[in-house]
Amino acid sequence: MSERIVVVGGGMAAVRLAEQLVGADVDLTVLADEAHAPYNRILLSAVLEGTHPADALTLRSESWFAEHGIDLRLAARVLEIDRDAREVVLVDGERVAYDRLVLACGSIPTLPPIRGLVRRDGTLDPRVHPFRSLDDCRRLDHSLVEVRAQRTSKPARAVVVGGGLLGLQVARALAVRGLLTEVVEGADHLLHTHLGQPAGRVLARDLRRLGTEVYTGARAVRLIDAGLVLDNGAVLPTDLVVLTAGGRPSTALARRAGLMVGRGVVVDSTLASVTDDRIHAIGDCAEHRRRTTGFVPPAWEQAEVLARVLRGEEASYDGSRSVARLRATGLDVAVLGDPRNAAGEVVEVTNPVAGSHRRLVVHGGRVVAAELVGDLSRVGLITQLYDRGTILGPDEPGQLLLPEAADAPAPLPDEAEVCACAGVSAEAIRACGSVSECVDRTRATTGCGGCADVVRRLVGERSAEPVAVG
Repeated sequence: MSERIVVVGGGMAAVRLAEQLVGADVDLTVLADEAHAPYNRILLSAVLEGTHPADALTLRSESWFAEHGIDLRLAARVLEIDRDAREVVLVDGERVAYDRLVLACGSIPTLPPIRGLVRRDGTLDPRVHPFRSLDDCRRLDHSLVEVRAQRTSKPARAVVVGGGLLGLQVARALAVRGLLTEVVEGADHLLHTHLGQPAGRVLARDLRRLGTEVYTGARAVRLIDAGLVLDNGAVLPTDLVVLTAGGRPSTALARRAGLMVGRGVVVDSTLASVTDDRIHAIGDCAEHRRRTTGFVPPAWEQAEVLARVLRGEEASYDGSRSVARLRATGLDVAVLGDPRNAAGEVVEVTNPVAGSHRRLVVHGGRVVAAELVGDLSRVGLITQLYDRGTILGPDEPGQLLLPEAADAPAPLPDEAEVCACAGVSAEAIRACGSVSECVDRTRATTGCGGCADVVRRLVGERSAEPVAVG
């Protein structure tokens, strides 16, 4: 009898696991709590901006799951886990039996402590919009259209609470749609969990150059009729308040089931719960070596490792891969590893006037972390060196931070990594006859979308023509 595997969650990690288990001798059920086929959350801001239709975000259609013998259940919310019976209980009372359970629950938004967000009847102020799901995106888009229609004499205004990756993506999308947009971040600089202060300041300057004001070191404390009140006394008039700060791993199911939970569900190197080896966790809800991740590359890496484990192969997850990209019109940011805390020698080049900041942390001759703002011309090569742990010569770190000459594009080597999310090389992309074939075979462009332009060029290039990344 095939092993019964039940996956709780229908996000990007769950889909990657399903793809990796195609052809395996398993009976796979995916319980997705949203009513939509699994989609790419990272590109929600692109839908808001208007550059992508909502259906372009679908990772795998319902028919794909059916064709591969996978039982995909939409709008299937899990109430609890019965570990003794090895069953999950849905809100409608149905029980689904498992031999192995995979928690891919992702993260959930939390309301920041701002007075006035919630009205006396328990509903949100109509100006307030969390931004996490496709439904959230559609509600915000509807409100945006209404507000712009009402504001015929002056531009509509929006405030984004949170200066992280998601906050900046949403802020740029709203600005592109014509709203006067402001960002409020409680830390002293943007992307404070990923970037150092110099890089964060360059990023803020880039945003201001694009017409978006940034308030750092300030917290929103109250929403009143006149607008959003900050702790410094300033009042920001606004028609829309978008909440992008305060998300946390979804662990309620695991806690109720008695599993060990820190910030996320604590797992070992096989991504099994340290409490129950029949239950695994991947993606945003998993905690490995006291770290959780909110990025696509490690979630997909975890899914691939777990698929091998479930197939009965030897595999382990060491938590080494951490690559983040900001997908927002007019802003270019890439973060490798943990540049704020990594030990090593620092090589840094900053040009605030040009809006660029590049920083490498080198330990033992190897790149162990990097942050790049405003100039990603070398991100493919730096990522490759970072992933492989290549030992550099004494002059190479500095050379890596110099911009490529615009009039001398270098050919992209076959081994160069183009899609950091899926770990896809230029050679694998060149082997595809179309972008759609590339997406289907390699999953390139289905993560942060930052490699889309390069993928299109590589698929359509002639072998003799040079291609430059950037």
